[in-house]
Amino acid sequence: MIRIDELSIRRGPRLLFEGSTLAIHPGQKIGVTGGNGSGKSSLFALILGEMAIDEGRLELPERWTIAHVAQETPALECSAIDLVMDGDRALRQLQQVLREAEEAEDGVKQGMLYAELEAIDGFNARNRAARLMQGLGFSVEQEEQRVESFSGGWRMRLNLAQALMARSDLLLLDEPTNHLDLDAVFWLEAWLKQYKGTLLLISHDRDVLDRVIDGTIHIEQQQMTLTPGNYSAFERIRAERLAQQQVAHQRQQREREHMHHFVERFRAKATKAKQVQSRIKALERMKEIAPAHVDSPFHFQFFQPQKNPHPLLTIEEAAAGYGETRILDHFSLTLNPGDRIALLGRNGAGKSTLMKLLSNAQTLLSGERNEAQALVVGYFAQHQLELLDLKASPMLHLQRNHPEATEQGLRNYLGGFGFNGERVFEPVGPFSGGEKARLVLALIIYQRPNLLLLDEPTNHLDLEMRHALTVALQAFEGALVVVSHDRYLLEGVADQFLLVADHCATPFAGDLNDYAAWLRSSEPRQKGGGPAEGAVTVSRNKQQRQLEAEQRRERVALKRKVSRLEGEIEKMEQQTAAIEERLSDAALYLEESREKLAQLIKERGQLEEGVEKRESDLLLLYEALENG
Repeated sequence: MIRIDELSIRRGPRLLFEGSTLAIHPGQKIGVTGGNGSGKSSLFALILGEMAIDEGRLELPERWTIAHVAQETPALECSAIDLVMDGDRALRQLQQVLREAEEAEDGVKQGMLYAELEAIDGFNARNRAARLMQGLGFSVEQEEQRVESFSGGWRMRLNLAQALMARSDLLLLDEPTNHLDLDAVFWLEAWLKQYKGTLLLISHDRDVLDRVIDGTIHIEQQQMTLTPGNYSAFERIRAERLAQQQVAHQRQQREREHMHHFVERFRAKATKAKQVQSRIKALERMKEIAPAHVDSPFHFQFFQPQKNPHPLLTIEEAAAGYGETRILDHFSLTLNPGDRIALLGRNGAGKSTLMKLLSNAQTLLSGERNEAQALVVGYFAQHQLELLDLKASPMLHLQRNHPEATEQGLRNYLGGFGFNGERVFEPVGPFSGGEKARLVLALIIYQRPNLLLLDEPTNHLDLEMRHALTVALQAFEGALVVVSHDRYLLEGVADQFLLVADHCATPFAGDLNDYAAWLRSSEPRQKGGGPAEGAVTVSRNKQQRQLEAEQRRERVALKRKVSRLEGEIEKMEQQTAAIEERLSDAALYLEESREKLAQLIKERGQLEEGVEKRESDLLLLYEALENG
């Protein structure tokens, strides 16, 4: 058992928590949450003996083996699988003693050591390491590659595999999903569920927390509090303390309005059943979640695009890749304002290539890519964090691109992203990964994009910022395409899924649970951790290809009609709302305003008839798309 009794620690002059008391029982899986800088990582440092206790006690069982993920991996010359196997310290110690016994030609000792290896399943250790690596996205060929050949993100995956390889009694994981794709997150989640030891998990992925943990340590206002149940249970308990605040109710209503409108419009349409059910579930969750985030430091929204043309972007019969290498083939897509698409697919299948194709024509090998004249693309990708001027402040970054803006206006804007006070004038070099990610998002949003491309936007973001981003995206008026391992974000903002696999991107009719089932039932990863981004051999019959091309053109035309009607409905509903507001004026019901009142009522009726007619036409178009 882990016992914490009246524990207090400081980081320099800053008090992180004081007088905290709690107990963690063997086998429990505990999530550790709290704002940035609240002391989550310091708690891990205390457990690892890397930090001194100021007051109180922290007691651990003496014989426990503790495993944690190394934050850095040097450019080692050893193979990747050897690095992972190093996590099993008992195995490595036995192997070392065995080598010494072999050199001394001590047969009796060798026999005893072989028996010990057999007892700990040491002869199967390499296979165990290989399974861990494959679960985290490595191919068989990558097992023997030298560690120095991997990028930083893949080295972090190796460090995670090494920690999972350990025969640990206590496993400490700090943001283990940050460098994973969605299928690796599914795998890790399943592995953690069957882990027999005690788990302390720092994570900003609420779905992983909900599915894995049975208790939550929340650090807030210099106190550590342990709540039984998963993260949603913690949020409900915390929300009960905040639900009486009027501001919580008001914010909750605003956040729910967007999804509720979608549900009411499409509840009866079979083609939207999956998306409607997803929205209904999200609404149920949001009812509980919103009050728990009333004190979030992040409050921002997307500016209305200056123009929102229909369509924004059209791609027809495109092949995308690099040089002679085709990664996607025969790809067609039309993006209109209001489209909300999430890309699914294994690592290496071509999601990032597709995002680059949507962003610009650099990866276009053949086919057509047509932009609207007023297209403004906001593209968030992890490499953009590296493009920040480390010597410049958040304020200076914005002023360089928008010299016409006032300093006070920019300060107010940056405050919504958590940059307050003098922080807006500090150089970004020492900023954390989360702060840099927030700044890049702030820079993109200020551009007023009408097409937003987000490639893993939640990496490094904490729970509060992820929630704020999800809420802001729900009200975004342009088109959205997102790649993310964060299921809460995907379920909250995506209306449509595209599955990128086998050099194609095709609509995926199910939800994320269906996608998880698809991952389990589909072929295992190919070389490179997924379907290889290599040359594709096209062997289709010419007549069949022409027929498929004609069908795609017909679908593009149908989608354009759908987008036009949806735009007309939205405009008419806005006009109806404006009339309703005018009809609430008591002065209209006076004798002298009778004609004006009658005219407004007539206009409202015409608008309602128009909406009804267009929604009927939309239903037919949806059925045609479904049957096509």
